[in-house]
Amino acid sequence: MIHENTPVLIGCGQATDKRSPEEASTVIQLMVEVAKKAAADAGSAEATLNSIDTLIALGLTVDAPEAASGASGMVRNVPHAVSSALGINPDQKLYTRTGGNTPQMLVNRYAEHIANGESSAVMIVGAEALSTMLSRLKNGMDLDAWMDDSGGDPHMLGDDRPAASDHEMQYSIQTPSVSYPLFENALRVKYGLSLQTHQKKLGELYQRFNAVASQNPLSWFPTPRTAAEISTVSESNRYVGFPYTKYLNSVIQVNMGAALIMTSVAKARELGVAEDQMVYLHGCADANDIWNVSDRANYYSSPAIRTMGEQAFKMSGKTIEDMDYFDIYSCFPSAVQIACDELGIAHDDERGLTLTGGLPYFGGPGNNYVTHSIATMMNVLRANPGKFGLLNGNGWFITKHSLGIYSTQPVEGQWRRQSPASYQQTVLDVPHPPFTEIPNGKAVVETYTVLHGRQGVERGLVIGLLEDGTRFIAETPDDSDTLQAMMQQEMIGVSGRVESGGTKNLFKPDI
Repeated sequence: MIHENTPVLIGCGQATDKRSPEEASTVIQLMVEVAKKAAADAGSAEATLNSIDTLIALGLTVDAPEAASGASGMVRNVPHAVSSALGINPDQKLYTRTGGNTPQMLVNRYAEHIANGESSAVMIVGAEALSTMLSRLKNGMDLDAWMDDSGGDPHMLGDDRPAASDHEMQYSIQTPSVSYPLFENALRVKYGLSLQTHQKKLGELYQRFNAVASQNPLSWFPTPRTAAEISTVSESNRYVGFPYTKYLNSVIQVNMGAALIMTSVAKARELGVAEDQMVYLHGCADANDIWNVSDRANYYSSPAIRTMGEQAFKMSGKTIEDMDYFDIYSCFPSAVQIACDELGIAHDDERGLTLTGGLPYFGGPGNNYVTHSIATMMNVLRANPGKFGLLNGNGWFITKHSLGIYSTQPVEGQWRRQSPASYQQTVLDVPHPPFTEIPNGKAVVETYTVLHGRQGVERGLVIGLLEDGTRFIAETPDDSDTLQAMMQQEMIGVSGRVESGGTKNLFKPDI
């Protein structure tokens, strides 16, 4: 028997706007467009929109404190602006903080609200229009239509802790293109691969994502690329953070929007939603790894994803073998590999690892990618009744995680999830090395990267261990010989000396 308060996804909408900057939508217009599409997808657009009692807008990249953007607050109250444009006035209008895990976290949280009778119809909506906005600024065009000071300050939802410690920020570890290569190089050693074999594997892994994106009409970059083209440095594909080339990085400068509508089964039936349109959340979980990158147990695993997977499979009564479809969060290859390792999915699983094509090719619209992921999963499952799909969201730097298991097959009985608080502490209690901001003495490299700008190689970054096992962060000498050597030989395990002083620590490797 299906309980009347069982949460169910009834509508989804997506849009990719590639029009010229003169014609393209503002970010609020894009959100309104996909919200209307989601309502129409449910089957009764006006009634569905009028039933919304909770509207949650995903935080815009320009509003993130760490972005330090001059465009922050351009729309003072995003959920208010979207609601007003839709002509509705939900009881709750919320705006989220930063995190790529956020859309799935919202589905998990508000599914529980619906199951408990605290909400009956929830809309989750988000968009990015950075490509249009930056093009307009570059071409001297105004942004008057983008401004909205109404509605007062929004009610915020989400963790407001800073992305990184002050010490980590001295080394720009709060920047994903800086931090994710640190995980990737550690994975290479875990897998026992040479530099050349590892680089080839990265191209092969993401070529499979690219192949899906090239067939997806919503993709921002649908251009087919070979594995060698993706992983090999060229004039159009420079290194960003070694070993990642440009084509291995998520792309945030897009114009894309997506929206979801979730109700109780009782509300869905009241709205006349067809049974074959309903997609059920069978299993879900949320967990954070140890917050600061410098405090992690290591740089090749995620106790949070492992724990989260166990919880979601237990809730659903399913295993990884029961899943027919995946969309693994793919901002960078290390995020894919670590999630697969912890969930028990082969990197070349014949079921495929993405439905959209992934963040570097489909597009990485800030905090909102997973809204697209869920919407795409909904449509695939509707076309394949009774099949099961798993997707995950990842925020910050393998830090915040959410997971959902979906199917058109109804959830029998009362919907319940385990409180994330009941298992979060076990993740935080995982042993990890002590850390010092002022290291001195002999040391070895635990992981590293070499960072590049548009003009070429810039600096080497090391996370290392002193002889007593204490961890530190340092830069290397910036001479060409050192930086080139760091990209031509395995640096993990290389010894040297670290000295503290000035604004940054300096590690001199014995190479």
